[in-house]
Amino acid sequence: MTLVRNHRPPLSGNKWLIVFLALIVGACSPKLRPAPQPSVKTKTEKPPVTPDEKPPIKSEVSNARVSVISMILPLGLDHATFKQTYTADDLKKANMSVEYYQGFKLALDSLTSIGANYKLQIFDSKDDVAQAHSLANNPQIKDGDLIVGPIFPEDVKAFTSVLSAARKPIVSPLSPASPATFKNQNLVTMTPPLEYHAKGAATYIANRVKPKKVFILNSGFSDEKLYTAPFKYTIDSLSKRKIQVVNTTIVRGNLTPLIPQLNNKEQNIFIVPSTKQAFLLVILHSLDTLSRKYPITVFGHPNWEKFSFLKAAQLQRLKTHITSTDKVNYKLGQTNMFLRSYRQAYHTEPTDFAIKGFDQGMYFGELLAKDEDGFKNPEKKDYTGIHNSFHFIKKPGQGWINTHVDILRYENFDLKKVE
Repeated sequence: MTLVRNHRPPLSGNKWLIVFLALIVGACSPKLRPAPQPSVKTKTEKPPVTPDEKPPIKSEVSNARVSVISMILPLGLDHATFKQTYTADDLKKANMSVEYYQGFKLALDSLTSIGANYKLQIFDSKDDVAQAHSLANNPQIKDGDLIVGPIFPEDVKAFTSVLSAARKPIVSPLSPASPATFKNQNLVTMTPPLEYHAKGAATYIANRVKPKKVFILNSGFSDEKLYTAPFKYTIDSLSKRKIQVVNTTIVRGNLTPLIPQLNNKEQNIFIVPSTKQAFLLVILHSLDTLSRKYPITVFGHPNWEKFSFLKAAQLQRLKTHITSTDKVNYKLGQTNMFLRSYRQAYHTEPTDFAIKGFDQGMYFGELLAKDEDGFKNPEKKDYTGIHNSFHFIKKPGQGWINTHVDILRYENFDLKKVE
């Protein structure tokens, strides 16, 4: 694999040099033959025999063709020039970029072991809207086979506004921003937006739980409609309105008006779309108190996984479920193989960004290697990775959207995957 970086200013001798050495060392790393090779599969393929084993990648590649991938990351190399320093925020973005790059490149190195060939070009967006807009006019980027990045929504918007005509896919690798924000038919949104978390929860409830009634407990903030609207639409559609949705705003945690509607023999399903700490502490306490008399199951916002102020014991008593795209199963054999390969290549532990980079590198790298045009139709290819799975739909004017989310439940003071 050949790696090419865009021109950058000379580096100073400050301590952040390690950030950029990681890029150089990665570029010079030998071709690896790591064992983890999750397969890209069509929807007609049979599932693997066991969850720990993945079928090997078939050698259906052309040694003659070189796939050109342009990666646009907020490295902020201008901060490394003489008398310049990184702020904590800038350094965080640069480290995230390096971690994602290293995972992506490890995937490409895996595929070169079966004869694939890539030219990976790295460009610095500087997390600057003007720079992102300028890069969209760069012929080196436009003429390649695949564009990965920019990372942040404002940069994506500026970049895709230039490349609006029908062309090859532009991958938005990390942002969960709704593709309706960008209105670009070429965009590939890898991280499912919030509405697909809501739809995933509604689908699980309608198909698996099958309650007669669902209660949505709102705090009164308008942003909760981004979750509640697609949730209600999906559950109404799937149940043909046989599941009653009670949408109510709760004040000071008072659930008394709902008690006459509760069932003391069947699970009462509560949806809590809020992310506000004050509201959550009060409402979860009220639900916990109510659960002493009524069976209760709670479905929460996907961001709850990040909130240290929530009490695991309480969430467990409430049979709390959340949706997620970030659950790594460290017990799987393929995960451990990836960890060993990553440590061998970079002498450090992989972060979530590195794992995401690896999954995405494997997915697009194999599609590019196997079929010169197949990667232009992600909706025809499903993928089961280490970090998340990919199941794309294509929406007019919005491009391709990964809609796969996992359903997790609090058990034994941990989040366990139930679907």
